[in-house]
Amino acid sequence: MGMYMVSVGAEEWFDDEEDGWGETASALNAELRQRGLPPYEDVPPETDFAPGSGLAFEEKLAPYMTGFNALCETHLSRAESETLLGWAVLVPFSLDEEIQLPFECGEYGSMVAGAPQVLALAERLAAVIGLPPETPATCDNLDLSTWFGHQAKELATTRPGPWSKDLDTAFYVAMYLRAAQHSIRRGCPIVYS
Repeated sequence: MGMYMVSVGAEEWFDDEEDGWGETASALNAELRQRGLPPYEDVPPETDFAPGSGLAFEEKLAPYMTGFNALCETHLSRAESETLLGWAVLVPFSLDEEIQLPFECGEYGSMVAGAPQVLALAERLAAVIGLPPETPATCDNLDLSTWFGHQAKELATTRPGPWSKDLDTAFYVAMYLRAAQHSIRRGCPIVYS
């Protein structure tokens, strides 16, 4: 079990059934209209699983976040940390400020953040720790979890740096970075499940 960060396709995003995100999609569109913005309706359909394709995003939040939280406190303002860590739904377009929905999205809060804002913050943290270029660019099926569990440990012995001092922290930097990149690239929301 545990908590996962996953991409959502159109079928699930607009589904009003119990496991769907239809209520969230409707509430978000109402908030966007109030701000004079177009509704978010161009969500791509879910695709069949294809390893390494970059068409889906799935990562498990398993390692301890203590070091990552400390990194955020050191290098981000309180408001920036809230933008990076406080969202329940990540959308692929820019938001001048986060949107608070009138209800909780599952068990994970009610804030909607824009992926471009999250990406900028994650890129700053990636630069601080020197996240290596070998870090997987796609996360279709726990690719980051697997890489940090094996290949990163090997790379850390031959090419140590700030990133290798705390692999759990580096994992979370990479996860938020790749989630924002995926949301923008695919035009899809990212949620916790």
